[in-house]
Amino acid sequence: MELRQLRYFVEVAEREHISEAAEHLHVAQSAISRQIANLEEELGTPLFERIGRNVKLTPVGKIFLEHTVTALKAIDFAAKQVEEFIDPAKGTIKVGFPTSLASYVLPTVISAFKKEYPDVSFHLRQGSYKFLIEAVKSRELNLAFLGPLPPKDELIDATVLFSENIHALLPATHPLAKNSSINLIDLRNDNFVLFPEGYILHKVAVEACKSAGFIAKVTSEGEDMDALKGLVAAGIGVTLLPESSLYDSTPRLTVKVPIAMPSIRRTVGVISPTNRELAPSEKVFIEFVNNFFSRLTQFQ
Repeated sequence: MELRQLRYFVEVAEREHISEAAEHLHVAQSAISRQIANLEEELGTPLFERIGRNVKLTPVGKIFLEHTVTALKAIDFAAKQVEEFIDPAKGTIKVGFPTSLASYVLPTVISAFKKEYPDVSFHLRQGSYKFLIEAVKSRELNLAFLGPLPPKDELIDATVLFSENIHALLPATHPLAKNSSINLIDLRNDNFVLFPEGYILHKVAVEACKSAGFIAKVTSEGEDMDALKGLVAAGIGVTLLPESSLYDSTPRLTVKVPIAMPSIRRTVGVISPTNRELAPSEKVFIEFVNNFFSRLTQFQ
């Protein structure tokens, strides 16, 4: 069994078409067909059903695919570690992040890191809270920034970087816009614009309103941070957002106002998997990030 056979197998399984797999891999279709046939012969069972010009995994093929993908990830990671042990400053780090950390936190820390380690590359992936946690567990991502950090999980390590307040973002014409601070209960009659249900910041906002003694009247939702800010600027409603997401990008026609009661805070940190040892470049990055935020005071 050869690595080439396994990679051909995965490509065909994902595309369900041998000629498309061949085109993507830049090899002859006959070469892929031959290697798949050799693999099936070695295993002693068909991995695909031929359906016209397409192929579908057999039940055994589905099982084999799951383990093959895991094995190839482990092999790729091992090769990457060997390369990085030769020179840890030239690794590639796959980092995930949520939209709430995209505008200021992530660009700031990566920019600072690249000044000291210019040859380290990053593959950045934005995703939902649940996706980022699962992607780190499955090794799809090396690390992920999250806020708030998830509950204790044996499959991930969580490192707290900083804690920050949740602020109210109000239209500039709002009656409370000139207040130095507000109590959350003051917004009980307002319309709210929030991330959709299932997003962690939706949960944070809804639970904060409940703790203040009212149910938030959510009239508009959006998956994009800038879209929510735009809805507030247009006077559609108010929202609750982390301070760091407003640090350098509070839009025109809006005002961010601190919330005095109740105090609403979230922890922000980085998660990594426990089911593998971190690569040298990842260890360097996490150490840098820890030191970077320990020196920073604007989020505290």
